[in-house]
Amino acid sequence: MRRMPASEMKALVGQVVGTSEWVEVTQERINQFAEATGDFQFIHIDEEKAKLTPFGGTIAHGFLTLSLIPLLTAQSDCPRPADVKMGVNYGGNKTRFLAPVRSGKRVRGVFKLLELDEKRPGQWQQSMEITVEIEGEPKPALMCEWITQFFV
Repeated sequence: MRRMPASEMKALVGQVVGTSEWVEVTQERINQFAEATGDFQFIHIDEEKAKLTPFGGTIAHGFLTLSLIPLLTAQSDCPRPADVKMGVNYGGNKTRFLAPVRSGKRVRGVFKLLELDEKRPGQWQQSMEITVEIEGEPKPALMCEWITQFFV
């Protein structure tokens, strides 16, 4: 993992800065997400009923796919700012769920740095375009702009 001062990372704005490893979205993970969120829509958890839909089987919750971003980030080769004391999610822009993630498929994140600004001394705000690709599929599962803040 590359670490660099945030001021140097600014030179990467506008570039794809990393790609994650592939992560399998198992039925077990989907079921655990349903338990955690209370979203038990049949398309996610009832394999027999889901076979009768145009999807042909269960699919991950869109919010499950979105919630994989921290894992995908951790498993990516994105550069990290040096000397971070704390990082926090700040919010998102333009989140779009473009294609369903079928149970058993693998996804990965592709990260493009859109903005990086020092808001206050030692407090940086980063905006990243994140595309979650589905292995073997022509359309990504989602695209979003995700904003984080970190403190050095």
